[in-house]
Amino acid sequence: MQHIINRFLRYVKIDTQSDPNNETIFPSTEKQWNLANLLVTELKEIGMQDVTIDAHCYIMATLPSNVNHKVPTIGFISHIDTSPDFTGANVKPQIHKNYDGKDLVLNVEENIVLSPDYFEDLLLYKGQTIITTDGTTLLGADDKAGITEIISAMEYLIQNPEIKHGEIRIAFTPDEEVGKGAHKFDVKKFNAAWAYTVDGSQVGELEYENFNAAGAKVTITGRIVHPGYAKNKMVNSMLIAADFIYALPKNETPQTTEGYEGFFHLQTNKGNVEKTELDYIIRDHDQQKFKIRKEQFIELAKKMNITLGSEVIKITMKDQYFNMREKIEPVMHIVDIAEEAMKQLNIKPLIKAIRGGTDGSQLSYMGLPCPNIFAGGHNFHGRYEYVPAESIQKATDVIVKICELTSKKYT
Repeated sequence: MQHIINRFLRYVKIDTQSDPNNETIFPSTEKQWNLANLLVTELKEIGMQDVTIDAHCYIMATLPSNVNHKVPTIGFISHIDTSPDFTGANVKPQIHKNYDGKDLVLNVEENIVLSPDYFEDLLLYKGQTIITTDGTTLLGADDKAGITEIISAMEYLIQNPEIKHGEIRIAFTPDEEVGKGAHKFDVKKFNAAWAYTVDGSQVGELEYENFNAAGAKVTITGRIVHPGYAKNKMVNSMLIAADFIYALPKNETPQTTEGYEGFFHLQTNKGNVEKTELDYIIRDHDQQKFKIRKEQFIELAKKMNITLGSEVIKITMKDQYFNMREKIEPVMHIVDIAEEAMKQLNIKPLIKAIRGGTDGSQLSYMGLPCPNIFAGGHNFHGRYEYVPAESIQKATDVIVKICELTSKKYT
């Protein structure tokens, strides 16, 4: 356990935050290379074979089969970068042993408290070792917990050759948090029949459905005139933006939806009288509802432009990823293997849809079916992020068991 904790702490102290506004460099931040190069060294040190890192910061490595019969090559994938939503610089991890179920004070000076009164899931981990930050940064368990688990599982298999397995491929990707983690992933080079992203949250999570996703930029053009002489002349783009925002369904936002319910989410809003830009993400699990939702968004702009008398509002929309369920259902045995692995380890499988996406959603459409399993962290992308050390251990055990069960299934 301590070995795994030490590995995780080493990774989270390295800032790997990606940048959604950098479209000219891949990966989007140079600092992702700092962790990537460390991982390459570690993979070689533990005995992994064919360790490579390409020009775009994608790491791949192989654990050769130790059986004589033919077993499909399977893979495990996690991402290097952390979210741009909250700072990942100067992470100061804190270890809370034997958690007693009460408030965890992360930062006395700034009165930052992680409380089970608000984050009820904390109570699932009474008696365990909780890893947090000091409340001034995110932790980075998303997805450095996943990286820790994959490397620890490979190290365990290398050190325990009596556990039989086929060929295992692993990969670590950059820029997942800005939607580009799979964009330059070489599926042919990876050469696996299927894989699992290790990028989920609570212990037991097993996911093969996710949102269909689009991003939309709304650009509103106004006209600036001296306020004292503005009657019938000024066009205030910010006020038009407000009308657009409030014209969308108020009960279809992230804070008002759950489960399979889709939403419109306003991420940023910046502007002045002459120009305002709104950045939205549009999400729905159902493909037809997703299509309707996008059409609804575009139609709103058209109707408002008619009312305004000119094309004041312009929409730029781009699909980001799609629900991987369509690609996983024909090969459901890969989900069944992961489910059985959890059951054999006395972990209750929590099969549900992701209210988001992973590299796996894009990779599934690129020919690599890729469901998602838990990495153990909670409250990703913010100051209240935490992960129980025991959850990291359990995810490591699940990876090992999946490798073992796959070999047995094809005996």
